[in-house]
Amino acid sequence: MAKDFNNPMVVDGYDDHIRKLIPGYELIHLQVNAILKTYLPEQANLLIVGCGTGYELQYLAEQFPQWTFTAIDPAISMLEKAKSHIEDLGLEKKINFIHGDTSILQAMNLQFDAALSILVSHFVPFEFKAQYFQDIGKSLKSNAFCLSYDLMKIENEQQLLTLKHLAQATGLSEKQSQMMADRLTQDFYLASTKQLEGFYKNAGFKSMQSFAQVLNYYGFMGFKA
Repeated sequence: MAKDFNNPMVVDGYDDHIRKLIPGYELIHLQVNAILKTYLPEQANLLIVGCGTGYELQYLAEQFPQWTFTAIDPAISMLEKAKSHIEDLGLEKKINFIHGDTSILQAMNLQFDAALSILVSHFVPFEFKAQYFQDIGKSLKSNAFCLSYDLMKIENEQQLLTLKHLAQATGLSEKQSQMMADRLTQDFYLASTKQLEGFYKNAGFKSMQSFAQVLNYYGFMGFKA
């Protein structure tokens, strides 16, 4: 059974746990920030797919006060926590919160300068991955881009063991890292980098490049035709 992101215990412990689970979590966002600052104009409209508890939104809204954001998440508990967090900071005027997955994007009839899918698509079942990226692609302006960062397919036991060792070094206990390994097939749907490239291409992205890698975690940037 996949992780329940509507479970209050999962939601409340998410921000602390993810920093231990994901190597270089803050560095991911620093890289995303640098890319956005390089490629986007002073006025931009961003799509945040899977906004979680709002950490990413807060960081971006504070860094780019002139931008507007649309944040979607299929887990209502996550979305409500993010919205409450953003409201507490007084940043809600520039952010539109929408409950739902990427299938709602077409009905919204909005076009974005960029989309962020950070630590999201590895939770999307294989039968829906192609549509997931197609939904994102259709919501982007011409020459806009999508940034994704996900855990990719683990090819052998050595890669899995290395991932466990790194997770322990970043804060997980040995028991927690073993639980992570045991739940990979339940919580994640891990594509290979070649498969992900195919999803981007079939979704109308003309080119794709890597911007980050930590073991089996990869960051990719796809430019829409």
